[in-house]
Amino acid sequence: MMTEGRIQKALSGFYYVETNGQILTCRARGKFRKDGISPLVGDLVEVRELGGGEGFVERICNRKNTFARPAVANIDQLVVIASAAIPRTDPYLIDRVAAIAALKECRVVVLLNKCDLDRADELYEIYHAAGFPTLRVSAETGEGIEDLKDLIAGKLSAFTGNSGVGKSSILNALDPTFRIQVGEVSQALGRGRHTTRHVELYKLSCGAAVVDSPGFSSFETDELNLELKSRLPETFLEFVSYLDKCQFVGCSHTKEKGCAVLEALRQGKIQESRHRSYLRLYEELKPIQDWQVQKGKK
Repeated sequence: MMTEGRIQKALSGFYYVETNGQILTCRARGKFRKDGISPLVGDLVEVRELGGGEGFVERICNRKNTFARPAVANIDQLVVIASAAIPRTDPYLIDRVAAIAALKECRVVVLLNKCDLDRADELYEIYHAAGFPTLRVSAETGEGIEDLKDLIAGKLSAFTGNSGVGKSSILNALDPTFRIQVGEVSQALGRGRHTTRHVELYKLSCGAAVVDSPGFSSFETDELNLELKSRLPETFLEFVSYLDKCQFVGCSHTKEKGCAVLEALRQGKIQESRHRSYLRLYEELKPIQDWQVQKGKK
């Protein structure tokens, strides 16, 4: 019997597929490995039921997008959780993730947690001004949690952020029945201990579906760097309206005369922090050669 469902979790070669209100434990057909394709959490799939709660993944439906690490598919929006308390979030980490999400045509929401300890005014100003939906929340007091439910209802969202910033705590605040393990934050190092060991999709009572994934480091991939090399300016969304107004074709928006992006920066229309992140990414990607970019597009 064939049926359709969505992969909720992938672990040790097994795929846990929700279909018709039940979870089937599935293996994937060998043809996927032969074709160099792996089923991903978030995939809509056709499965063949074997009975006893088991099945085989027979077909992967068309994907809206995919992320290599964390391995997820069909994400509507990426919820980047940050904090100005311990641990403090470096804006560059947010900006790198946001640039990668832009390549995937995936909306980014910036969620400032631990606002009961620090209101994160600087981070709020940076990302609100840049045009990102930006929300202050506290998993401890519940502030902003109802507004967050409105932002994620009816969507498949992936939560990410530096370790210890409160991803699991926020999921618990959204739906306490999850009781997801929460890690401690080292006061000495200002870093959290990893509690998310694998990618898993959770369905919330507010009508949202959320993927909890490991932290920012999981977005460091050479394949995405290749695409970032050729498309970096357009991934900074507030740059886009200025890109065709520069005096010279091929402007890098780093130091050229007649650069519309730099003029917008001088006028305060672009946040200095965002442009610093752009320059850092630009330098990071500079060693990649043009032939590597072309190869990466094939």
